[in-house]
Amino acid sequence: MYKLLIVDDEQKIREVIREYAEFNGFETDEAADGMSAIGLVKLNDYDLIIMDVMMPKLDGFSACKEIKKIKDIPIIMLSARGEEYDKLFGFELGIDDYVVKPFSPKELIARVNAVISRNKASAPSDSDELSFGGLVINMPARTVTIDGEKAELTPKEYELLFYLVKNRNLALSRDKLLQDIWGYDFFGDDRTIDTHIKNLRNNLGPYRDYIVTLRGVGYKFEVEN
Repeated sequence: MYKLLIVDDEQKIREVIREYAEFNGFETDEAADGMSAIGLVKLNDYDLIIMDVMMPKLDGFSACKEIKKIKDIPIIMLSARGEEYDKLFGFELGIDDYVVKPFSPKELIARVNAVISRNKASAPSDSDELSFGGLVINMPARTVTIDGEKAELTPKEYELLFYLVKNRNLALSRDKLLQDIWGYDFFGDDRTIDTHIKNLRNNLGPYRDYIVTLRGVGYKFEVEN
C-alpha cells in the first residue's frame, strides 16, 4: 500500500484529498505547513507528497527544496496560481506535477497514480557502476562522482542523466525526453529540457561534452563503444 503525505493549511482541502486517497487504497498523513511536512519526512517514508504552495511558516516551494535534500520523494504541487513562471519554477525544483486550484479530487488521484507509476517504471535497473573517464555513475545508489568528488544534482537532473546514460549513443528528441521523464501530460516545452541540460552540463564540469546537442532534434550521451 502506497503512503501519501498531504500538506495544505486548509483543513477542508486536506480532508477531501484524504477521503479520496483512502478510498483508492492509499495510506495518508497530514501536515498544515511546510515545517511540519519536513518533520514528518524525517520520521517517515512516503511514496508521494501532495503539497500546497501558499502556506504559513514555510511555503511549499521552500519546503520542497528542503525535502529534496533529505529524501527523493515525488511531489505534486497544489496552487491557486496558474502562471507559467510558478509552474516552471516548481519543475526546476524537481516537482513531478503541478495542479491548479480548484481541482477535481478524482483527477488529482489519477495524477498521483500516474506519477507513482512513472517513478517506479523509471527506477534505474543497471546493477553495476558505470565509469566514463573520471565520471562515475552508480544508478542503484543514485550517485554521481566527478574525479572523486560527489556531484550535487537535483532529482530531475539525476533522472535526466541516468536516462541519457541508459540510452547512450542514441539520439533522443526533446519530445521523447519530456514524455519519458516528465510524463505525457506535462504542459512544458523545449525550454524545460534545455534548461535542465544546461544545468546538468554545468554540474558535470570537465565531462559536460559527453552530452551532445543534436541541432533541431535533441540530445544524446555520446561515448566510444
